[in-house]
Amino acid sequence: MTLRTSSSPDSYRLYAHIGSPYSMKMRALLRYRRIPHVVMSGMKDWARAFENVAVPVMPVLEYPDGSFQNDSTPLIFDLESRHAARSVIPEDEADAFLAILIEDLADEWVSKAMYAYRWAYPEATQWTGRLIAYDQLFTQDVESLDVIEARGHAFETRQVSRNALVGCTEANLPLIERISELVLDALESMIPTQPFLFGTRPSLADFALHGQVCQFALDLAAIEPCRERAPYTMRWIHHVHDLSGHEGSWRPPDQALPTAVSALLSLAGEAYLPFLLANEKALATGSDEVRIQAHGLTYSQAPFKYQLKCLRELRQRYAALSPSAKQTVDPVLDAHQCLASLASLASSEGESK
Repeated sequence: MTLRTSSSPDSYRLYAHIGSPYSMKMRALLRYRRIPHVVMSGMKDWARAFENVAVPVMPVLEYPDGSFQNDSTPLIFDLESRHAARSVIPEDEADAFLAILIEDLADEWVSKAMYAYRWAYPEATQWTGRLIAYDQLFTQDVESLDVIEARGHAFETRQVSRNALVGCTEANLPLIERISELVLDALESMIPTQPFLFGTRPSLADFALHGQVCQFALDLAAIEPCRERAPYTMRWIHHVHDLSGHEGSWRPPDQALPTAVSALLSLAGEAYLPFLLANEKALATGSDEVRIQAHGLTYSQAPFKYQLKCLRELRQRYAALSPSAKQTVDPVLDAHQCLASLASLASSEGESK
């Protein structure tokens, strides 16, 4: 039996954490879309939510009917099917696909920089571990600071131990830092005069980027270098946290795409899609390493099945585009080295993200 709180019976519950980029992505999106919800931020709440999903990762969304789902991208599309107002999918089919591609880039590639800033710099990890422990214990009775310190140390130790698994190694740091630089430069070139990628209203791509970049304002290793490089972007994230009062429109078809979109697509074509292709090949051949060369640097990590799902989903969405949308989007994708990766169908294209 699902226990209900005093919140409205037609509202959602988002089980979330301010240190989780995907939680902040979904919280900002729900606020912008004015979908009634409450945020559940206590550990006991999270434990109950995790019991109701297959993979215990944040955020978890509890629906008004008491069902639970997680994984931010499927959640976004499911909410689109349930709520028509204030959509985050651009009306133009070609722009919608580009937004989906950039959203995936943010979730799966910019996240490397987020994780590295948090856990790959030894001088900063203790600071981060303590504050995340404080977040976990917020609103709970805590006997002493020692409790937070001990929990923070345990959490820090566990997360640092995963650095190699997610690719945040010392050898990979030059390329990972380059990811953050390119993303921040792209956003900083646009944000002072146009805050969103596909018009004056935010898309799912903007919220995905926000989810990752807002963590740069929380983590010790990221705060100063990111503020120095992209001060308007670091201010932008605070606006995007709550756009419930914002109104806007999608860009007209005759308006050029912002240079930020081009820069992000270039990042996808030069590094992210080659990474997905290398991951696909490693899984197909049984290799234990994914290795690419990008931006004049080397990156390697273990293969992941989830990234294979991401590639398949992108290919499926591209294949489903109408002929007129492909006529518009193909030259853009081709100019940024993205088209070949997305238009080719690999074997065993059975799963979706």
